[in-house]
Amino acid sequence: MKQGGKSTKDPSTTPLIVKVGGSLYNRIPDIVPVLNASKRPLLLIPGGGPFADLVRHVQVDNDTAHWMAIAAMEQYGWFIASFGISTTDMIATPITTKVFLPYRYLRLTDVLPHTWDVTSDTIAAWMADTLHLDLLLLKSVDGIFINGILRKQVTGPVESDVIDPFFIPFVIKKSVKTTIINGSQPDRVEKYLKGDLVPRTEIGTTF
Repeated sequence: MKQGGKSTKDPSTTPLIVKVGGSLYNRIPDIVPVLNASKRPLLLIPGGGPFADLVRHVQVDNDTAHWMAIAAMEQYGWFIASFGISTTDMIATPITTKVFLPYRYLRLTDVLPHTWDVTSDTIAAWMADTLHLDLLLLKSVDGIFINGILRKQVTGPVESDVIDPFFIPFVIKKSVKTTIINGSQPDRVEKYLKGDLVPRTEIGTTF
């Protein structure tokens, strides 16, 4: 049985898109062994981390800032890879865990708006939609909070600084099953990848 183009196979072995947030820069040495040990083939989408922070502090036009930010993702990707994960610049369903280096592919396709409202979160969502895979966002928080309460499920647009403004409308429109968990807790990442429940926010219209 399929839903939204995605198979309902055993989630503990199904390929998965994983966005590794830039705020987790200092935790990468602890996170990478967990990702490498996963039975699920993972395609890791890097955030921008401190490399993107530099871009935010220069005065350039939107087009220039966009490509500088994509280059920042590439640098963060190489940083993640330096702890023992192979890289790829091809869009394909992973059969082993790899870090995606986005600059070359996105220069060729240029599919998303050039604005800070579209960050690496939405780029990861676009890739999940392209490959018909679920998406996991690793953040430095447990998920999306509304009035101080963790929202376990989000079915429509909400204001949050956890993700970019373009993200929720995109994943709902494209039916990309999305989960946000706290990547700064490697034990939670390990449990989630094994199919266990952890504190999280799920985004979508069907659960």
